[in-house]
Amino acid sequence: MADSIMSKAATMEIPINSNGDTGSLPEDDSLEQDLQQVMVSGPNLNETSIVSGGYGGPAGGIIPTSSIKGTANLRMKSRGVSIPHSQSAASRLAKQTDHHPGPMHHSPSNSGLASEEVSRGVAVEKLDSVKKWGINTYKCTKQMFSERFGRGSRTVDLELEAQIEVLRETKYKYENILRLATALTSHFHNMVQTQQALGDTFADLSQKSPELQDEFGYNAETQKLLCKNGEALLGAINFFVSSINTLVNKTMEDTLMTIKLYENARLEFDAYRSDLEELSLGPRDAAAMVRIEMAQHEYQIHRDKYERLRSDVTIKLKFLEENKVKVMHKQLLLFHNAISAYFAGNQQQLEQTLIQFNVKLKPPGSDKPSWLEEQ
Repeated sequence: MADSIMSKAATMEIPINSNGDTGSLPEDDSLEQDLQQVMVSGPNLNETSIVSGGYGGPAGGIIPTSSIKGTANLRMKSRGVSIPHSQSAASRLAKQTDHHPGPMHHSPSNSGLASEEVSRGVAVEKLDSVKKWGINTYKCTKQMFSERFGRGSRTVDLELEAQIEVLRETKYKYENILRLATALTSHFHNMVQTQQALGDTFADLSQKSPELQDEFGYNAETQKLLCKNGEALLGAINFFVSSINTLVNKTMEDTLMTIKLYENARLEFDAYRSDLEELSLGPRDAAAMVRIEMAQHEYQIHRDKYERLRSDVTIKLKFLEENKVKVMHKQLLLFHNAISAYFAGNQQQLEQTLIQFNVKLKPPGSDKPSWLEEQ
């Protein structure tokens, strides 16, 4: 029926005038009835034909769809592919797939996602640390300006602050001793070198001047003896300078570094203490109580840090004072005995002083670079 309708529709001649109007068309009652029946019952796809040559094509261009369907089924069977013809077959195929899953393969996208998550976690951690640092810096800066302008309170340990001030003054004075002792060493070293050169000149002239041989010889021996004693005194002064340098630039400096950490911890402690006091004076709603609890936690952390560093500073100051007295007692006695023996011309006492304080003299010319180093 559909074939006859389509053929009728395809072979109908529609007259068109010069104005493009179709004009009055004769009504075909049979065609209208056939179209109504197709609309009600639907077309029969098994009987549908495909017109390959257009509306005016020959009859040989019409291909029945039933033949195409059979050919497609044959091709599917020849390739070994079976298509389920019902919903139950499809469900059985899905169940077989569930019971026999294929091997799992980790795609490269999974590892990429894992690395992205790790990098994201690191970035979040860095962001949190920067945020905490910024908050801490803001609170400490606010507390520092409040103390400087007299609007904020600070925690003060009077006894410890006095000891710290004494240490700073002592370090300044010992640095001055170190500077002067270093200058004395440099000048005395130049004097010893001059005495040695003068002694060599006297010895050379005693050989070339027979009439003044004895006089030049006496002076040459005196300058050599002074040069020898000068090297011994120079060794004692170098030992004194080295010990003072260790005391000032290592022992005292280490204690002052701990004091600096203690002062920073004190500032942080006062900053969080002031923050907690301000929150405690405000409203007591649920959100405020949460902030007060967090502030109390931060306050306790910085309080423990402050007390720990204060204890460390107290212990280091005590040991530093004991070490300073012990070191300076030995070094001042060495300096006094060596200077006295040298200017008294007592070579034996000078040598005993060096042995007593375990001062080892460097051999002559040890400070000069070797000929390999000069190349």
